[in-house]
Amino acid sequence: MSKFPREVLGELITHQKGFAFKSKDYQETGIPVVRVSNFTDDSIDTSDLKFVSKEIANENQKVALKTHDVIIATVGSWPKNPASIVGKTICVPSEMNGGLMNQNSVILRVNSQCETDQKYLFIALKTKLFSEYLVSTAQGSANQASVTLSDIFSYEVEWPEPHIRRSIVSMIDSINQKIELNRQTNQTLEQIAQAIFKSWFVDFEPTRAKAQVRASVAEGRIPGSDQNLPLDFSKEDEEKLVERAAMAAISGKTPEELDQLNPEQLKQLKNTAALFPDALIDSELGEIPEGWEVKTFGEVSKCFDSKRVPLSKKKREEKKPGNIPYYGATSVMDYLNEYIFDDIYLLLGEDGSVIKEDGSPFVQYIWGKAWVNNHAHVLQGINNVSTEHLMIFIQSQNIAAFITGAVQLKLNQGNMNNIPFLDAGKKINNSFYKFISPLYEKVREISEENKTLMDLRDALLPKLLSGNLAINEVTI
Repeated sequence: MSKFPREVLGELITHQKGFAFKSKDYQETGIPVVRVSNFTDDSIDTSDLKFVSKEIANENQKVALKTHDVIIATVGSWPKNPASIVGKTICVPSEMNGGLMNQNSVILRVNSQCETDQKYLFIALKTKLFSEYLVSTAQGSANQASVTLSDIFSYEVEWPEPHIRRSIVSMIDSINQKIELNRQTNQTLEQIAQAIFKSWFVDFEPTRAKAQVRASVAEGRIPGSDQNLPLDFSKEDEEKLVERAAMAAISGKTPEELDQLNPEQLKQLKNTAALFPDALIDSELGEIPEGWEVKTFGEVSKCFDSKRVPLSKKKREEKKPGNIPYYGATSVMDYLNEYIFDDIYLLLGEDGSVIKEDGSPFVQYIWGKAWVNNHAHVLQGINNVSTEHLMIFIQSQNIAAFITGAVQLKLNQGNMNNIPFLDAGKKINNSFYKFISPLYEKVREISEENKTLMDLRDALLPKLLSGNLAINEVTI
């Protein structure tokens, strides 16, 4: 029982429904448009935004977003698909200030126009109680649910005295800031891994750098200039230039910066540079480095789908309480006290939510004890291709051509295994893993820290909001 007074939500806020922007108005750059599909658990994923012109944005300033706006998805799925659940509630991050809100959503702002109250509003609505209330009032078909504004605004939210609201906001803010900083760090680590992959396996920069030096020397020119080679230029000189070009491509450093590296770093770079060929050849995928081989996804992955076990809601209830994630096609759907997997795996959506608008697949990187239902393929890399390598590769692919089904999209195992994969060979693949392995080890470590922080926050919230736990009783 709450010790704090409750206020009707509709009396505390003003609101604005999202606008139905037309797909024909979308363009590559401009003012970002946020769709409910961009919602994360509590914020906005900026990696898949749409954009409109300034002119269209100026005509729709009523749906312009402000930092700390609270947004509720008024249309979504039922709880069986928590990633897109109706009533998902998020807070607008500072980088989306000035963006525009698309349809199937409502923006909430407190009447007081106080930043602390706005933050408190999000905290007070980011509870299991509010989420369950919205689901209980939702209506719709088997695959889509919607909640009315009147039902949203009828909810009674805990609204204590201003000094208590400030204290709660201060405490939860400190936890959320740690979580967000960790998320940004992980995003940076993954971007570094993806950049290395793109350089080596997509743009072939080390190979191209070598090939360009060879071509210049063959023409009698000093690489990177129009000057002729000196008369005493030797084969040994050429090999040194080839090596340095590849080292610069791999490290992203200039020749001057290479000279500043310590001997151990230079040795590692030289060894890595030596692995790359110095010529490109034609293949079914276009130009690829000489000696590399076009294989299939199935040849470099091991599928554990036969170990999956789907559980009905009733069966899941029998395996509670627990903290072991139960994964679906795109996200964690529940938590259990039993597991069937205990390792590092790549999950690819098999049916339902299979691909994003850009054609890339829904991917989950998991580790430790887990249970996976039959809506996600369970995979590991094999034959000198790491699971992380496999993941970065598939994240970069447009797999639309391998998807079947008109109403229920599906990536069946046969089609998945036929996706072309460019294999650079054991030595380069292993070298790539040495580069990215520490990055993903840190990603896992930081993710575990965030899980602990989120568990702490979620345990504190109901107690703080009910008044059953005083701020001065909490130590973080």
